[in-house]
Amino acid sequence: MQLNFAASHSVLITVPEASVPIQHYLRQPRRLVYALTDRSRVERLADDCFRLTMRPREFLAMSFQPVVDLKVWAEPNGTVHLRSVGCEIRGIEYINNRFDLTLNGKLYPLATDGPTQLMGQGDVSVSVELPPIFWMTPQPILEAAGQRILQGIFLTFKQRLGHQLVEDYLRWAGTSQPSVTDSVHGLSANPSSY
Repeated sequence: MQLNFAASHSVLITVPEASVPIQHYLRQPRRLVYALTDRSRVERLADDCFRLTMRPREFLAMSFQPVVDLKVWAEPNGTVHLRSVGCEIRGIEYINNRFDLTLNGKLYPLATDGPTQLMGQGDVSVSVELPPIFWMTPQPILEAAGQRILQGIFLTFKQRLGHQLVEDYLRWAGTSQPSVTDSVHGLSANPSSY
């Protein structure tokens, strides 16, 4: 049974003022990757390519661990792009051989009269053929479980963008500020992608 999932999310983050504009920070994609992930789960493959080993996930009664190779690069204006260039599912060989993931993301500063804001957009699609044991499970149940996994991954990255990235930027810029809270203004999901 072939299943396809897709989700799109956007996020708007207010960034406190610092002595160095955030555009300079964003031109260092490696720093951004490490700010958004647990360093122990990231392997640098090249200057602009990283392998992210995610925490194990559960899908119905199966346990698996997604591994995604990401290409990350920045434009001179501070726009950061992220694209998946490889993926693997550890723990279930049948699914690993029948799994495809496409991830595209973008994070860029918005020019405003007030504090700097970062706009992020992420799109992910997954195609997977499930083993025969699941063929009798109603497709809506399988699709709902898959969408929950995607939503959980997006929620984690949204929270890390709003907190860890901003805190790392302020440390990098040499600005002493209290812990960043409520910097994320909104998260919108494209309901048509469920």
